[in-house]
Amino acid sequence: MNLPNKLTVLRVIMVPFFVAFMLIPSLGGVANKYIALALFCIASFTDFLDGYLARKNNLVTNFGKFMDPLADKLLVCSALICLCSNTMGGRLDAWIVLVIIAREFIISGFRLVASDNGIVIAASYWGKFKTVSHMAMIILLILDFQHPIYQFITGVVVGIGLALTVVSLVDYVWKNKQVLTQGGM
Repeated sequence: MNLPNKLTVLRVIMVPFFVAFMLIPSLGGVANKYIALALFCIASFTDFLDGYLARKNNLVTNFGKFMDPLADKLLVCSALICLCSNTMGGRLDAWIVLVIIAREFIISGFRLVASDNGIVIAASYWGKFKTVSHMAMIILLILDFQHPIYQFITGVVVGIGLALTVVSLVDYVWKNKQVLTQGGM
């Protein structure tokens, strides 16, 4: 197993620890959110690093093509679900989480259909912008500073993340609409 794939596996392994520090108050005490934040940031960095190393060193594998997006979805969706839980003070409205997760399911389904038809769909810049906005949004929501300016900025970043979720979905479907007309769909 090459280094980019090991980083992807590491990201998957980190998710349960991240969730534990997000949801079990007694686990880390006052430091819980900072430990969870550190785990999230490290896991997010491995997302960037594994892709960079795989492309730079020509180490792109079928395992990586499959597991990297899955690991990303697992990390982000876990964080979003934790952030709308009562344990975390419901920092994120459930409907926002549902829109984001629905987009991930739609894109995953789209990719499966495309793959069955021998079509490889590359990630778009809108999708990359969406991912960065979600990671920034999650970091701000974990920190949860109780200052009006901070709360305003967090609200703006959540709005941007939600908008990019919808824009990236529409862009993805529009650019790949031929997938819907092939293979008996």
